[in-house]
Amino acid sequence: MDWSVFPPLASLRAFEAAARNENYSAAGRELNVSHAAIAQQVRALEAFLGFRLAHRSGRGIALTPEGETLAGQLTGGFGQIGDALRSLSAQEAERPIHITMTPAFAVSWFLPRMPLLRDAHPDIDLMVNPTAEVIDFANSDCDVGIRFGSGGWDGLESEPLVSSNFVIVAAPDLVAGRWTGDARELLDLPWLQELGSAEVERWLAGQGLEQPTPAHITNLPGYMVLAALRDGQGVAATARAFVEDDLASGRLIVLYEGVRETATGYHLVWRPGIQRPALKAFIAWIRRMAGDDAEGTRPGR
Repeated sequence: MDWSVFPPLASLRAFEAAARNENYSAAGRELNVSHAAIAQQVRALEAFLGFRLAHRSGRGIALTPEGETLAGQLTGGFGQIGDALRSLSAQEAERPIHITMTPAFAVSWFLPRMPLLRDAHPDIDLMVNPTAEVIDFANSDCDVGIRFGSGGWDGLESEPLVSSNFVIVAAPDLVAGRWTGDARELLDLPWLQELGSAEVERWLAGQGLEQPTPAHITNLPGYMVLAALRDGQGVAATARAFVEDDLASGRLIVLYEGVRETATGYHLVWRPGIQRPALKAFIAWIRRMAGDDAEGTRPGR
């Protein structure tokens, strides 16, 4: 497109409003500027084009034949642009919120709270992607995510959401007579690990073991890790927040608990920039849920 043939868009907008209202003052009120500013823009447009578009007529204006032609085209063109923008805005407003999180977080923390989201915001639709993969927001349609770490991911806004100690847990029957507190004993036990992570070997290596690979390790989606863990099929490394009820009931016991670093935990992450209303409401809701948990006021506790 050859933009050199176009005058400033502000002058086209001013002339279209003046022509439609047949009055500079009415156009000024519509565009929230003075009638003098409208008149100045119309004169600038006429100077650019090299011919008259309108002249005063009583308390308003009358269009020249050239003005009539241009005004009709502008009103139609601006109308089409407005229709397209309204359509796109409606589509964006209706688009589900895309959220990514690990399967373990989805099953243990998020899903139990989904009924509360439906009660608070029945108009919000979600598309949940439970994956241990770190999603690239720049090349996806993901709106918001929950990541484990210390925050500060490049190109994203982040804030702490759920703080939790890191624990090594197992069913009591699995470790009975096989665990006395020595990390080397754990190498002979079956381990369970969430797909896409390396928590097991990382923790064992941190215990100073030269060959930190267990004899048996099974990689599973997070929700299957927790189910197998409760079934006594292996030892697992997980966030304590996910197994609090199991520990309280005695279904699981803690073999080791790490000291949580201040900033380490599950963080809420999103793209910087303007947020659509549904996304803003969702972020406010999930912050409130995490805050209720921290204060011990979540319904059902």
